[in-house]
Amino acid sequence: MLNSALMFAISLLCAVAVLVDDRQLLGESLWFKPMKFGMAFGIYGVTLAWLLSRLNKARRLGWWTGSVIAVAGVIDVCAVVYAAAHGTYSHFNENTDAVARNVAAAFSIGVMPLLVATLVIGTLVLFQSGTDRALTIALGAGLTLAAAGMAVAVWLSTLSSEPRTVQDAAGNPVVLSGAHGIGDPDGRGMPLTGWSLTGGDLRVPHMVSMHAIHALLLLIAVMHLYGTLFRRRLDDGVRTLIVGAFACWYTGLFAVLTWQARRGQSVAHPDRQTLIALAAVTLLTLAVTALGLALTTRRTRRTRYA
Repeated sequence: MLNSALMFAISLLCAVAVLVDDRQLLGESLWFKPMKFGMAFGIYGVTLAWLLSRLNKARRLGWWTGSVIAVAGVIDVCAVVYAAAHGTYSHFNENTDAVARNVAAAFSIGVMPLLVATLVIGTLVLFQSGTDRALTIALGAGLTLAAAGMAVAVWLSTLSSEPRTVQDAAGNPVVLSGAHGIGDPDGRGMPLTGWSLTGGDLRVPHMVSMHAIHALLLLIAVMHLYGTLFRRRLDDGVRTLIVGAFACWYTGLFAVLTWQARRGQSVAHPDRQTLIALAAVTLLTLAVTALGLALTTRRTRRTRYA
């Protein structure tokens, strides 16, 4: 929670900096990136804090693992803020000046612990006892997808592309090797998100996967609200089936978006192949869910009248 408070404070300060500092990188305020990083890490930290409080096994290991994520998150976000304050690029910067070297060193320390620690917490969740099955699936799938999203971020840093020279906020040359975008590395981006409108962008599946746990928890909250409002609590088997099906669909969405980005296609301009893949994932999920609900309902009726 201390980490999340710091992240939200950083995000707020960066939002103020957007208004008072007119420097830009690639056509947008250089403070947008640290602002988004701070907000994302803050939300993720609050979720993990709630999750760790629910552990009934290996609580000490969970505490230490959460602390690793908190420290690694601070290192990563502060590196992005540090680069922005100096008016230069935090990612893919191949310059040899002190700022570029310091940021690269920070990323080398902070990125992998985030991935490994998230996998450890995901494993801990799966082995907890006395937890609602639907909630266990939601948490396990959400954390697994988050780890996959972090792996995509690591993949981003290893993608090869022709080095190119751009300008920093002061007009000085900066050599970038690699990019968020694929096919058109520095193409026109969407407002605020910056996602490429002219090529593929692996930040799209990265963002989708990092918020999978929030979407799954929201689904459980909606089902609970339904039971409260209509006084008809869904059967545990039905809830588990619905959450499992949604987790499978969300995983398919993540896979399609990753595939789309790697083909150099903007998320805003899907082609026929992408639309067919999304439709196939959706229809298959709906079909399996409908079959599962029918079988579960039939089994419940047999048990009731036995």
